[in-house]
Amino acid sequence: MADTVLQVAGLTRYFDVSKPWLNRVLEREERQFLTAVDDASFEIERGETFALVGESGSGKSTIAKMIVGLLAPSRGTIAFDGEPMHIQQGAAMRNLRRRFQMIFQDPFASLNPRWRVGEIIAEPIRTFGIASGAEVEREVARLLEVVGLSATDAGKFPHEFSGGQRQRIAIARALSSKPEFIVCDEPTSALDVSVQAQILNLMRDLQDEFGLTYLLISHDLSVVRHMANRIGVLYLGRLVEIADSKRLFTDPQHPYTRMLLDAVPDLALSGRRRTPVTGEIPNPINPPSGCAFHPRCPHVMERCKREIPLSRPTATGTAACHLLEDAPVA
Repeated sequence: MADTVLQVAGLTRYFDVSKPWLNRVLEREERQFLTAVDDASFEIERGETFALVGESGSGKSTIAKMIVGLLAPSRGTIAFDGEPMHIQQGAAMRNLRRRFQMIFQDPFASLNPRWRVGEIIAEPIRTFGIASGAEVEREVARLLEVVGLSATDAGKFPHEFSGGQRQRIAIARALSSKPEFIVCDEPTSALDVSVQAQILNLMRDLQDEFGLTYLLISHDLSVVRHMANRIGVLYLGRLVEIADSKRLFTDPQHPYTRMLLDAVPDLALSGRRRTPVTGEIPNPINPPSGCAFHPRCPHVMERCKREIPLSRPTATGTAACHLLEDAPVA
């Protein structure tokens, strides 16, 4: 039986983007809501890397922030290791919170420039009461060496490091509370390509060494292919496909997934016919009716404009598309 670490069910988040009350009254306008995430459901098994991909504005980072508690869901539930997070309070929430951490996208903005590196890494250790006194300094030195830096770097400030080194510091801080689950929000997008490879290989080595589970947020499909066991494809806040990583790249089921893969340069010069990316992601304040992808879909039917497709099993996982409803499942 699979060991589920994180279970997300019906997760929805909308933001009130209305004008001030007096402006609405004078201009006779209704309140407006932006739906960033719409009824997302998925599970992550212990020890795996589950990736969320999609264009900018598809809701990837919003899901990440809700999982770590930086945003409250408008609707839906998040359960960590079987414990619903929305009902946890006080000491119970504190103990649960220690078990998951987040690596942020920008290593230049996610570290306090006024703190020395040793203080940055030591803060979670002291906050969660993991160690005290000289033990904290020894643990900080060990973590710096684990991520490929020197113990003497603890006395330096963040501005004394390169972007790749700062991201290593951010990873050391994430590891300092001895987490089981780490949310990685575009962890390499601000880095040079050569440095990206180093950080990704470091993350894989740490996953093997400490038995970590990752939720990887990325728009870079080459990174996802290297790191992920399973992939969820987001479009306008909805999960349109979930599949095994290898199967998704060789046999995508949803038209949007195929469009994303066709946008990746064909370095092998295979000559495979490719569909160019057309259109832009719709306005989430006023999304299309029915299937949100139908204005850009080459296979659009009249039904797509009226009905939201339900997710169903496919040969590679699950997908939500009316074209798949009569297709056989392997």
